[in-house]
Amino acid sequence: IDWYLAREADCHLVVDYLKSGELPLRCTHNDTKLNNVMLDDVTGEGICVIDLDTTMPGSAIYDFGDMIRTATSPAAEDEKDISKVTMRMFMFEALVQGYLSSAKSFLTLLEKSLLPFSGKLLTMECGIRFLTDYLSGDVYFKIHRPEHNLDRCRTQMALVESIEAQMDEMKAVVDRY
Repeated sequence: IDWYLAREADCHLVVDYLKSGELPLRCTHNDTKLNNVMLDDVTGEGICVIDLDTTMPGSAIYDFGDMIRTATSPAAEDEKDISKVTMRMFMFEALVQGYLSSAKSFLTLLEKSLLPFSGKLLTMECGIRFLTDYLSGDVYFKIHRPEHNLDRCRTQMALVESIEAQMDEMKAVVDRY
């Protein structure tokens, strides 16, 4: 809990920008991960986005941040050995390159500048949700072992720390594209 409280100021940054109008409200998916994209069996190309029940007004920062959270670490979301958790820069760069190849023309400068931070924010949010569920008796997320949600929380914390350690390089990647 103290670890999250030390990062409390980061938690409301995007909401504050949305409230002030500095960030535009956009239609967002809010569950952007590879298994929510239908792929063509032959070409491997994306056909369409699925699982639209989470679609609502939000920020592009949320969708991009969740892609960072789900796509950049080689470790499973519930990995017990947090030494395996890291934000892989080559994966982040591929996400930035692909995303900005389509979104660069409509994203604001502020949205672009927040892309590296977005991974930290959404990873913290998910970790807080896992910790909350653990402390509430594991009532929301399905678990497969005791302390499963606590392991998930610790994995998210390790990913945040990896993102924090690489933030300057992540910003440089976004600037390149």
